Amino acid sequence: MILIKGVKLPKIAGIALWPFVVVRPKNPSKTIIFHERIHLRQQLEMLILPFYLWYITEWLLRFIQFRNLHQAYMHISFEKEAYQNESNDDFLNIRPFWNFLRYI
Repeated sequence: MILIKGVKLPKIAGIALWPFVVVRPKNPSKTIIFHERIHLRQQLEMLILPFYLWYITEWLLRFIQFRNLHQAYMHISFEKEAYQNESNDDFLNIRPFWNFLRYI
């Protein structure tokens, strides 16, 4: 855990920063990579910058709603879509455009 001014944050295993995927483990799992690839697709279809603005806004709204960092993160529509489909190898081939909207 990372400690910032009394707030415990979980270590991040990976993050998608268009056009890169940055991972913490030296040998990341297939699931981590695919989860982040889903985020790259989300970023691309939203023309990158709006994705980040939406992500932060939704996280803030969820934090106000749940008063919990982890719950706020887990209820972001982009994360819900990625977690639900990170084990489906065909997902990016069949994923409808702006599919994350189904998870709001």
